[in-house]
Amino acid sequence: MLETDPAGVNIGSAEFFDRARARLRFEIPPGLSDASIIPLSGDPGNDRMLQIIAQERPIRPAAVLIPVVEHTEPTVLLTQRAAHLNDHAGQISFPGGKIDATDASPLDAALREAEEEIGLGREFIDPVGYLDLYATGFGFRILPTLARIKPGFTLRINATEVDDAFEVPLAFLMNPVNHQLHAKEFRGIERSYYAMPFAERYIWGATAGILRVLYERIYLP
Repeated sequence: MLETDPAGVNIGSAEFFDRARARLRFEIPPGLSDASIIPLSGDPGNDRMLQIIAQERPIRPAAVLIPVVEHTEPTVLLTQRAAHLNDHAGQISFPGGKIDATDASPLDAALREAEEEIGLGREFIDPVGYLDLYATGFGFRILPTLARIKPGFTLRINATEVDDAFEVPLAFLMNPVNHQLHAKEFRGIERSYYAMPFAERYIWGATAGILRVLYERIYLP
């Protein structure tokens, strides 16, 4: 996870989705709901933190949508969480949330949340596959779904959950030059996290980490 390699940064939209369809599947990893399975991050500090969290807190299965809009120059559709929320207020995120018992699958949860949060209709969404499971220090086990988004949609922002939605060029987010690696301490353990500042937006934490995983899965050989 900590390797930086500029390979493939300039691949086009068609090649990006071709690679994604060849490399991603809709297989649900057992670690999504099994606390004894720790998703490895490649950072010993992060991995140790996740082991501790799994012993202390119930895991919280969640799903997010990585919406890549198929413009001539593709973009990633992101949201800014509402400032009044109790968890991660004001942070940049993907559409998504916890997986409900009524959701048929993590994919169904991601599609439902995208519609509830920003009004992104399912008719514009072409799901491609699941990315690697991503665990956080808050006990979330996040299964991201990469999706190709057809342009022409109109968003309806749900102000109870989201303050804003905006697009960032995929080329910027997939360029490792823009992947800042920072560190913080957790109970005496140093752990790393990514940040990808873009204009006035500070993309960091799980969102930046998932984008880094997307880069590693699709852009590296």
